[in-house]
Amino acid sequence: MFTYINPEIRERLIRDGKLFRIDGSGAPVEMSESPGPGQHLNLMGPIPLPLARGVRQPTVRWFACVRSTELSEVEHLASTLREQGGQHLFSHLASSMAVNSVLVIGNPEESESPLVRVHSSCLTGDVLGSRRCECGPQLEAALDRIADDPAGGYLIYMAGHEGRGIGLWAKAATYLLQDAGENTYQANRSLGLPDDSRDFSDAAALLKFFGAGKPIRLLTNNPKKIDDLTALGVAPIEQVKHVCGVDDYNLRYLKAKRDWGHQLGEDDLSTQDPSPEN
Repeated sequence: MFTYINPEIRERLIRDGKLFRIDGSGAPVEMSESPGPGQHLNLMGPIPLPLARGVRQPTVRWFACVRSTELSEVEHLASTLREQGGQHLFSHLASSMAVNSVLVIGNPEESESPLVRVHSSCLTGDVLGSRRCECGPQLEAALDRIADDPAGGYLIYMAGHEGRGIGLWAKAATYLLQDAGENTYQANRSLGLPDDSRDFSDAAALLKFFGAGKPIRLLTNNPKKIDDLTALGVAPIEQVKHVCGVDDYNLRYLKAKRDWGHQLGEDDLSTQDPSPEN
């Protein structure tokens, strides 16, 4: 049985401070209260998580994060299934939730300006190791760069951002359109989808909570990500260029990102130097 729908386990986690809630401004909210209107996030953790990724392979403190509205719907369905003896269907409940993650690396609470990566999920790049994008190398390089920072920082992994928010199924279709000659943005438009439909409101709430209002240094080449987070009230953001994983397989894709607005120079798009800190 899943712990997040077992009332006894839920209460124990709350007592132990391992399950808690924040609102959209990053302020703590009592778990006994109804979430009410507006965005609320439930967080579970910290959970020690030794990683076999990157060069440094840090042990991080992992927090799993889910919107209260989504969790409430799943808990209601779980209660119904339990009453009907349908526990064997519990695995279907997970598909309706986007569970984001916060990896706390080092002691960023001691930093005046923690180093942060807000990373959009990419199954093909992060898990399968596809070289059609640079997502996998960016993820591993971010872990290393944050681990190497004197005070560490945060990596926020956004589970609902596959394909810049269009989902894995539509992303597969865009790949076929790209193979027929379209670039990554043209392919989205051909499907009647936005160039970028990602919602960073959860990331903003998490940054406000963990960052406690401090300025952050954000590993990104995308000015729109900074604009979106700033508009959502995140403290002053300093952009830190994060170029890695450039090769002949993803060069056309990266050039399309540059033309769309990503801050990538000709030197950044060289396939001769794989250094993650160019």
